[in-house]
Formats: sequence, C-alpha cells, structure tokens
Amino acid sequence: MNTRLLKAFVVLAEKGHYALAAEALAISQPALTKQINLLESRVSLALFTRGRHGTALTTGGRRLLPEAKKVVAQAELFLHHAEQVAKGREGFLAAGFGLSSFYFAPECIARFRAQYPGVDITLEDLPSAQQYEMLQSGALQVGFVRVPPARPLSYHSLFEDRLVLVTPENTAMNLESWLQQFPLLRLYPERGGGLNTQTTLFLHDQHIFPASTQQVEDIQTIVALIIAGIGVALLPQSVVHIAPPGLNIVPLPGEATRWQVGIAWDPRYDDSVRDNFIAIAKGFVR
Repeated sequence: MNTRLLKAFVVLAEKGHYALAAEALAISQPALTKQINLLESRVSLALFTRGRHGTALTTGGRRLLPEAKKVVAQAELFLHHAEQVAKGREGFLAAGFGLSSFYFAPECIARFRAQYPGVDITLEDLPSAQQYEMLQSGALQVGFVRVPPARPLSYHSLFEDRLVLVTPENTAMNLESWLQQFPLLRLYPERGGGLNTQTTLFLHDQHIFPASTQQVEDIQTIVALIIAGIGVALLPQSVVHIAPPGLNIVPLPGEATRWQVGIAWDPRYDDSVRDNFIAIAKGFVR
C-alpha cells in the first residue's frame, strides 16, 4: 500500500480538519480528499465523518489508526536510514594496512569514526600484494599500500617512507660492518614481499652483501630478536612509532631507500562510505 495514503490518514486524524491537514502535508485540500477517498476505497471502510466543526474518526478509523501510525513511522525510519546509507554515513568499511601505515592507518580510522560513527570498520594487517587482490575482489574497500598499484585500482599518494637500519645498540659501526657481524633479519617473502624487494634493491645499490640472513614471521619477532642482540634489520622508518626504547635507528643514504605509501581502491565499485573515508585520508596532514 502507498504509505502516502496512510500518512494522510494519520495527519488528518491528528489535525481533525481537512484544511489544517492539507497544510501540514503541503498538498491541496482536494488532493487530500482524493487520498482519503482512495484509502477508504482500498480498505472498504469509512475512516472519517465530516461535521460542522471538522472531521472525526469513525469506529473503524479509530481501530486502524494505531497500525497506520506504526507503518508510517517505519516507512519514515526506512527513508532516513536509506538517506544515511546513500550519503555514506551508515554502512561497512574493510580496510587493509601494512608496515609503513602501521601508525597512520589507525589514526585515519579514528578521525573517520569521529565524523561517521554509524559506520562499522575493520582493519587488517596485510601485505600490499594481498591487499591489491582483495580490493579487486571487493573483500577490501580501501587499502594503505605501496603505490602506484596496477590497474584497475586507483590510488592517492599520502606520504613517503624509507628504509632505516635497526640495531640493538648505539655503536659506531657502518652498515656493512653491522651486516658482517650480525644476521640480517627479514620477513618471509609471502609476509613482506614489498619490504624484501626494497631491501634487496637497496643492498644491490650499495653493493653490500650480508654475511647471513634469518627469515621470521612478523615485525614484532624481528624487533624482539634485535633487542636480544641476535640480529639487525632494514625496516620502514614508520616502524619507529612502535619501536620500544633501546633500539638504535640509523638513517640510510640513497634513493633506493625511498617509496611512496598511499591509499588505494577499486573505482569499479560504487561506495559512498569508501569515498568519505578516502576524503578523510587525503585531508589528514601527518
């Protein structure tokens, strides 16, 4: 049933006068009369009686009014919810992030939540290559990744990250000396493909060959092994935000240490929530 007819019924019952109800509904009085007549025809029941002092509900009208109010309220709630969804104020967002955005991505989400509390968000630590795949499948809506990604993904660069040498103590040794005395700790290829590629590129550019390497599962393990004096690592400078006291962070030279980090998405999917989040990320000044 057309909810406009039910709303006309409810408003006329509340106002008790066709002229007042028509004004409240922003329609003409003849249009309101037509809607009430149509509703009465649909339900095969007279809903109102008209007298010198206005309009009164019939016995049947009084019985149906509570249900009509419920339907109208539910319809208005639905329309409000639909409007919020269309504007990206309600919904769901799955985001991915990597080592370089370990600090940046949660801050973006905190800012987004403050403006859009009706959106449910998940954030998962994933390698850039896996994020690229999940963005194209729709499993992620946005990803904080190394940019540029391959088409069809779109992206926006956010900041530059770079490699630093992380060692267990502040000792005056150069990079080559560190890598001759301690194993170079690296992530497994499936876990840190981008970081490993950057590390290899840098070492090749500097003509440095580590004496030994050790592969581990995650950054937390690398940090723990460095603290224990078991090895050293080439890590993103962004990791210093989560590094515990006592680690020695050594800047490294050369263009091979640098890469761009940005936010990526698949433009083939229409998503107002995602677009609002991207706008927040673009406007976030680090």
